[in-house]
Amino acid sequence: MGITKSEKFTDQQNKMASLAKALGHPARIAILEHLFSINSCACGGFVEEIGLAQPTISQHLKELKNLGLIKGTIEGTSVCYCIDQENWDTLEQLFTLFLSKKGSKDQRCC
Repeated sequence: MGITKSEKFTDQQNKMASLAKALGHPARIAILEHLFSINSCACGGFVEEIGLAQPTISQHLKELKNLGLIKGTIEGTSVCYCIDQENWDTLEQLFTLFLSKKGSKDQRCC
């Protein structure tokens, strides 16, 4: 993370920040939604579905794969991608716990 001094934060905080950053781009959300909608591995079709150039799609797939949200397998000359369900479950648990936190109802708003 460089300038953000990631060593000052917990592993969980750094993980959540990385995942949030990956989810912060609409193309990555569209890719994930596409993979969920077909409920199987996709060996192409991202360009037609998402409407971006192949190199751009490849970069977004790489980012999602590096974070473990998707996984890829080589089949012939193409790479097939699907949701990494175990890591997706971890993401769900992290963000559910985080989003369930609430401030005190007695707390005065500034």
